[in-house]
Amino acid sequence: MTTLTALRYLQDLWDEKAAAALDEPELLRYRSNLLGADLRITNFAGGNTSSKVAQRDPLTGQAVEVLWVKGSGGDLGSIKRTGFATLYLDKLLAIESSYRGVAEEDAVVELYPLCTFGVNPTVASIDTPLHGFLPYRHVDHLHPDWAIAMAASANGKEKMEEFNRDFEHRLVWVPWQRPGFELAIMMRHAVKDNPGCDGIVLGGHGLFTWGETQRECYLNTVTMIDHLGQFVQEHVESKGAAIFGGAVLKSRGDRKEIALELLPFVRGRVSEQKRFIGSWSDGEDVLRFVNSKDGAALAHLGTSCPDHFIRTKIRPLFVPAGAADDAAALKRSIEASLDTYRAEYAAYYQRHVEPSSPAMRDPNPAVVLIPGIGMFSFGKSKQESRVVGEFYTNAIHVMEGASAMGDKSQVKEVPQAGPAAPCEAFEVYTNYVALPAGEAFRIEYWLLEEAKIRRQPPEKELSRRIALIVGGASGIGRAAALLAAERGAHIMIADRDLAGAEAAAQEARTIGGKEAIAATAVDIRDRNSIAAAMRATVAQFGGLDILINTAAIFPSSPQGTISDSMWATTLDLNVTANYLLAEEAAKLFEAEQLDGTIVLTSSANAVVPKRGSEAYDVSKAALSHLIRELAISLAPRVRVNGISPATVVKGSTMFPRDRVIASLTKYEIAFDESATDDQLRDLLAGFYAQRTLTHQPIEPDDCARALLFLAGPHTRCTTGHLIPVDGGLPEAFLR
Repeated sequence: MTTLTALRYLQDLWDEKAAAALDEPELLRYRSNLLGADLRITNFAGGNTSSKVAQRDPLTGQAVEVLWVKGSGGDLGSIKRTGFATLYLDKLLAIESSYRGVAEEDAVVELYPLCTFGVNPTVASIDTPLHGFLPYRHVDHLHPDWAIAMAASANGKEKMEEFNRDFEHRLVWVPWQRPGFELAIMMRHAVKDNPGCDGIVLGGHGLFTWGETQRECYLNTVTMIDHLGQFVQEHVESKGAAIFGGAVLKSRGDRKEIALELLPFVRGRVSEQKRFIGSWSDGEDVLRFVNSKDGAALAHLGTSCPDHFIRTKIRPLFVPAGAADDAAALKRSIEASLDTYRAEYAAYYQRHVEPSSPAMRDPNPAVVLIPGIGMFSFGKSKQESRVVGEFYTNAIHVMEGASAMGDKSQVKEVPQAGPAAPCEAFEVYTNYVALPAGEAFRIEYWLLEEAKIRRQPPEKELSRRIALIVGGASGIGRAAALLAAERGAHIMIADRDLAGAEAAAQEARTIGGKEAIAATAVDIRDRNSIAAAMRATVAQFGGLDILINTAAIFPSSPQGTISDSMWATTLDLNVTANYLLAEEAAKLFEAEQLDGTIVLTSSANAVVPKRGSEAYDVSKAALSHLIRELAISLAPRVRVNGISPATVVKGSTMFPRDRVIASLTKYEIAFDESATDDQLRDLLAGFYAQRTLTHQPIEPDDCARALLFLAGPHTRCTTGHLIPVDGGLPEAFLR
């Protein structure tokens, strides 16, 4: 392949020293990781790579050729050696002898496991024959925006030939065909009919490149994509501000504030069947598209590359918006637009459904575009919602490039047309060619895609739920955060101690993933601070499903007396703050129109009077009744419950060393002055445990399990109640 023009956008990241120590499968992994690290080269979990490797057959001892190819559902950027399927190449090629034509090509997939080399559980993807049938040792199939822009242009084949002349390449064109065995045969014919070709543009789909060594394949791929970038970007830059027909609306200066008000509202409406986590983007490329004259029409036309719309659905929801619309007006427009979108999606399904098709999936959009504000994207996790947004941004780049490469001439036959779909099936707008709705349906509701969905592990108990855990830096709150992460929740850990909250979040990320956990500061005595923590939760995840508060204060003084100000502070933190938290959370629950849960932390002291703890005991008694009041006022959508633990010493900020020593002294418990804080706490906890029926010390994990039981799906009919977590205190029995 020529290197006539130096790389302008991409970098050659290949390290010969690092590569020299790797065998062929590891070189394939290395090559894949380099390619997958740059979203301009391929999307998350998109594309695939392969190598044909000579290996010794463990059964016969003979040398055989083995196809190593990215397995189904893998991601090039993070793939490991174990992520590749391995197949006897001769067995894969032999399938052609029994191939009965495109109408039966799906049945071929059932034969791939019979071609497996070694004991390899990695499932071969539907793209496997595309790599096996190409006569090259190393093959890359990627979806760079610049290549898809050409593949989705009405004059794409003409522009490809112009590109070949300008950059001395020899790309060949293959019309649209759904990935599978038939496309593999078409590609093999294309390279056979065009000796010396250096790549394939798949109409409406993507790019294939290759090489005889791992290094050559990588360099050919990076060079081809960079050259395509130079070619497409020259057209885009020549259009300037006229791209997409020019701007008809300006980006709003208050777009972040409006977006954060709209996000929980939109999340609630698109989550009518199952909950989603949300993201918002106001990237320059997104705003240029949503603010443009052609944006609405292009968005409605739908995406082109299958890799895109599998994530983003066939099209996004484009919401009409005026420059002066306030949040209320925008919400009305969103509601009306959603009704239309759902009806159109149902009609799309009914128009193309076949007896063997899976049932209609969720008719709500995964992407919502609003002029002046940007893009909302939704997925089952934060990572997924971010990736969905990235994929639609890729789609915007594709439409941008295709539109820019258009000219005044009228295209009579789009080059994407072929055996799979005639010319009249394709719709064109400003030179951009969308995939026909029938072909889109065949992929979205493909039984092989359905099988891939069914192979995914079951979701966890709190998957798709967003929890704000206040007091999460330590003690019960930290334990609740770690357990919620284990159960699949997305978590905002809020605490006055921001450093402690960040530390707890970092620990939770090792369980729940780096994108599912965040931290923020909060002062629960201040409504504005609480509102800011709620906004941070919305900004991070899109809304709120669960509010848990474990933050409280136990007032004490060296003299054993409580001042008036300390009395007021205790009631402020232990009672009023919970009321403020519930009120602010209720606003989000109302905006979302989704069921929510609030779980607050009272105490056994609420019903057991003691000398010297009057302020604390009274505050917890008030909180217990507040739980009952909130359960009534927030019904039926929001359940409000609480837990009533006995003294939790372990991990509690309420038990600094001096208080522990004071308690040990009070109860005449002998201790060693040189003992560590934890040793002293264990001593005190053991004493408290002996006063219970179970003789078990109450630990943060015990309380966390009770909190999440009340917050989760197993208590859907429980509200206004408190669960004792006290080891069995007869004096605290329900009364």
